[in-house]
Amino acid sequence: QVHVVESGGGLVQAGGSLRLSCAASGRTFSTYAMGWFRQAPGKEREFVAAISWSGGNTYYADSVKGQFTISRDNARNTGYLQMNSLKPEDTAVYYCAAKFTAVPGAIFTAPDEYRYWGQGTQVTVSS
Repeated sequence: QVHVVESGGGLVQAGGSLRLSCAASGRTFSTYAMGWFRQAPGKEREFVAAISWSGGNTYYADSVKGQFTISRDNARNTGYLQMNSLKPEDTAVYYCAAKFTAVPGAIFTAPDEYRYWGQGTQVTVSS
């Protein structure tokens, strides 16, 4: 199994940027597809972005397309979510998730497809 820990959240003004990191330990991270999700108060957890373990395929929620960029560095066992032009509505707890797959290009967008989750990191965007 793999253990993931998010970091990089914080308080930022609208229009600012943050980069979240997802550090993985345990089994070989390079065979795990990765996703980012977020959950705002009173709302359900929603998909944000996903990346295949090869790094060659990515997919974004429409709400963040062109604003967020997902990436990974398998040599460092770390995934990233670069968030630019942040808006108050981006305020949420952001979660990293990992799923083992034998398919290099596979990506997953549903929360229940992921087995391993981090504890979350709070992102607050002030207006």
